[in-house]
Amino acid sequence: MSNRGQSERDEGRVGSRREARERAVELGYEAHTRDFTVDEILATLPLEPEPYAVVLLRAAEVERTRADELIRETATGWTLERMAAMDVLVMRLAIGEMLTTDVPTGVILAEAVDLASRYSTDESGRFVNGVLSAIAKKVRT
Repeated sequence: MSNRGQSERDEGRVGSRREARERAVELGYEAHTRDFTVDEILATLPLEPEPYAVVLLRAAEVERTRADELIRETATGWTLERMAAMDVLVMRLAIGEMLTTDVPTGVILAEAVDLASRYSTDESGRFVNGVLSAIAKKVRT
C-alpha cells in the first residue's frame, strides 16, 4: 500500500493536502471514540472524503503497531494511555505518512504540530514536535 513516488501535485494543491490531513484527524478521532476501523467509519459517511485523507487513515491503520512502538520508545516516561488521545492520533497519522509517502519530512512535522496545537492541549504542539522529530530521524534518511 505504498504511495512512495507520489508528489504533492499528484493529489492536487498543497492546501488540499492540509485539508485532507485535517479531515483525517476528524475521522480518525471519530473512529477512535466509536471504536471503528477505517472501513467502518468510511461506510458511515454520506460522501467520500478527500482521497488523501483516506490514504492517511489507511496508512495509520496499517502502520499502527509500528507507530505505537516508535512512540513508546521515543516518549520516555510516557505511556500511550497517559498521552492525550488527539496527540496519539496525530502522531500515528504523521508516522503513517512518513512510512508510506515521499512527502517531505518537514511538511509532515509542521502539519502534525499545527494539528496538535489546534485540536489538543496547550503543550501538545511542542510534545508532538519533539516525539515526531526524533522518530523521523529513525525512519527517514
